[in-house]
Amino acid sequence: MFSAHDALASFPLLPPKDVAALAAAGLTTPAAVLAHLPRRYEDRRRFDAFPNQPSTLPVCLRGSVIDAGLRGFGHGRRCFEAIVMDGAGGVFGSGKVTCRWYNMPFIHKLLATGHEVILYGKVKDFNGRLIIEHPEFEVLREHDDAASIHLERIVPIYKNLPGLAQRRLREIIHLLLQQTDPATLGSNCDIEPATPRFQSLCAVHFPQALEQALAARRRFALEEFFALQLNVVWRRARYHERPGRVLGTRTSLLKQFYASLPFDLTQAQKRSIKEIVGDMREPRPMHRLLQGDVGSGKTFVAMAAMLLAIDSGCQAALMAPTQILAEQHYLTFRRWLEPLDLRVTLRTANRDESSHLPLSGEPQIIIGTHALLYDAVAFRDLGFVVIDEQHKFGVAQRTALINQGLVPDVLVMTATPIPRTLTMTLYGDLDVSLLDEKPPGRGKIVTAVRVSPKQTDVTKFIKQQIAAGRQAYLVYPLVDESESLNAESAIEAYAKWQKRLTGCQVGLLHGKLKPEAKEDVMRRFRAGEIAALVATTVIEVGVDVANASVMILHHAERFGLAQIHQLRGRIGRGTHKGWCILLTDGKNPEGLEKLKILEHTADGFEIAEADLRLRGPGDVLGTAQSGLSDLRFSDFLADTALLHEARSLADSVIAADPDLTGPWHHLLPLIHQRCETDPHPGAA
Repeated sequence: MFSAHDALASFPLLPPKDVAALAAAGLTTPAAVLAHLPRRYEDRRRFDAFPNQPSTLPVCLRGSVIDAGLRGFGHGRRCFEAIVMDGAGGVFGSGKVTCRWYNMPFIHKLLATGHEVILYGKVKDFNGRLIIEHPEFEVLREHDDAASIHLERIVPIYKNLPGLAQRRLREIIHLLLQQTDPATLGSNCDIEPATPRFQSLCAVHFPQALEQALAARRRFALEEFFALQLNVVWRRARYHERPGRVLGTRTSLLKQFYASLPFDLTQAQKRSIKEIVGDMREPRPMHRLLQGDVGSGKTFVAMAAMLLAIDSGCQAALMAPTQILAEQHYLTFRRWLEPLDLRVTLRTANRDESSHLPLSGEPQIIIGTHALLYDAVAFRDLGFVVIDEQHKFGVAQRTALINQGLVPDVLVMTATPIPRTLTMTLYGDLDVSLLDEKPPGRGKIVTAVRVSPKQTDVTKFIKQQIAAGRQAYLVYPLVDESESLNAESAIEAYAKWQKRLTGCQVGLLHGKLKPEAKEDVMRRFRAGEIAALVATTVIEVGVDVANASVMILHHAERFGLAQIHQLRGRIGRGTHKGWCILLTDGKNPEGLEKLKILEHTADGFEIAEADLRLRGPGDVLGTAQSGLSDLRFSDFLADTALLHEARSLADSVIAADPDLTGPWHHLLPLIHQRCETDPHPGAA
C-alpha cells in the first residue's frame, strides 16, 4: 500500500506517460487524483432507447457506427460525421442518429465504422434528421463485460484531462483506490476520520447506486463549505476587532431630510436605517450589506446614512459601476438634498461637477465611478463609503476607495437578488439589511411571454403606448451583428425601428458608445424627447425614468432570469401600469419554461433561487467576481441545511480556537492573504 501523499512516479503500475499527463493537470499524488471527482454519472446497467424525436434532456445511447467520415455542409465548411445505429447488429432495434463534430478533424483517428460506442448528448432535429452535435462518446472494447468498470454499472464521467482518455482516467482512479492506504487519506480540514473519508471516496467514484454517489458528494461538499465558512467566520471576528470611529450620534440633517420628503419611508427602509445607525454608533467599522429588490428604495437608505456621517463632520462617497448609474444617483441626490444646502459633486471619466460647488467649502458628498480611484480627489476626511452594485467591482477597486478614508464605515448595496444560500456563502462576514417591500404608489407590471408574434402587432402596441404618453425600452442581447449567434442586434434593430415608428424619436444606447453620447441619449430620454429607446443590457441597473412603462425584450431566452428581472425593474417606476413583453421563437423548450417563471412571480428572491437551480452560481453572479470560480461543489449551494451545518461547525471551531492554532492552522495563510488584499471581506 502506498501513502496518499507519495509521488505518482513511485507507483510501478502507472506508465510514465500517464504520470506526465496527470502532472500536467496538477495531479501529482494519489490524494490529488482521487480529489478529481466525477462531474456526472452514466447508468450503464441500462441505456436510453434511440429517440424518434428531439430531446430537451441529454440521452445516453449504446450503438454501432455504421458509417463515418468527413462531410461538407455548405459554404466550404466541413465536419466529421458518424451514423450510429441502435445496438450491435441491430440487437436493440433499427433506430439511428447522426453525430457531428465541427472543427475537430482528429475525431477520425478515434472513431471508425464498426466501433461499438456509448454516446451522451442532446438530440436535435436538422432538416428531418436526428442529430447530436459534439456528443461525448466512448469506444467500447471486446473485453468489456459485466466485470468491467466501464459497463454494466453506474459509471463515473470525469472532466477530460489532456493526454488521458476517459476510460484510462477511470482505470487509474480505480487502481489508486486499491493501492492507496486509507489511513493516509485524511485532511486537515476534514470533518471525520480518514477511514470513513476513504469509504466516501470509493462511493463517489464507483457507487453501487446513484443515491450513494449523491450522499458521498454531499459529504465532500460539507467539507468544502466548512473550510469556506471557517474562513468567513475567522475574518468576521478579525474585522470586528479593528478600532473604528463613532458616527451617527447627531441626527439634525436626517430629521430635516425626513421632514422634506413628500412621502413616508417603508417599514423596511426605516428598519434598515435603524440597523445602520446602530452600526455607526459602535466603536468599530461598520461592514454591512444592503440588499433589496429592484425599486425597493436602497438609494434613500444610503442617502440617510450618508447624512448621518456628514452630521458627524466627515465626508461620504458613493461609487457606482457605470457612468449612467453614477449620473442617476447624482441627479437624485441633488433633487432630494437641495433643501439641506449640501455640497454634492459628481466625478466620472468625463465629468467633474465640483465647479458647481459653493466657494465656502469642500464637497460633503462625492458621487462617481472608477474615476474616484484615479482622479486627484482631495478627500479631506472620508468617513463613510457606499459601493453600489458592488459585485461589479474588483477587490482592488473596492479596496482603493476604502483606503481613501481612515477606517471608514462601509455600506455595500446590490439590487441583484441573491439567493439566501449565496448570501450566507459570499457575504457571511457582513451584517445584512434586507429591503423586502416596495414603496406604495408604484404602477403594476404585467409580464407576458409571446412566441414569434407578428412584428406588425408588436409595433402597433408600442405606437398605442407612445400615443398614450408613455415611453418604451426595446432591448436586444447584442450590440453588433454576430455570425455565430442567430439573434438580431441593437444596431440592426435601431434602423428598423426608426422606420416602424415614423414620426417618433427613437434613441440607441449600448456599451460601445462614447460616454458623452450615452449621457446625451439618457438626458433626452429622461426629458421625454426620445419615445422609444433601443438598448442593450447597459440599462440593467440605475436607469430611472418614471414615464417609461413598456419593455420589449427580444430573444428573451438568451438572458438569465435574474437579469430579466433587473431589466423589468426599469419600468413601473411611476404610477402608470407597466408592460414587460418577453419575445422568443419558442424553439428552446427549456428557455420557454424559464421565461414562464417570470409570468407568475415578481419576487426577485424567488426568481434568483430558480436562476440558481437552472444556471448555477457561476452564471448567476459571474464566477470571477463572485468568488465561486474555484468551488467544486457549487451545485450544493442551494442546499440550505448543508450551508447551515457548515456554518455551525465553523462557529464551534472559532469559539473553541479563536486564533486557529489547532489542526486548522493551514487555512491561516489563505485567510491572511485575503484580508490583506480585501479589507472588505466576503465581497470578493
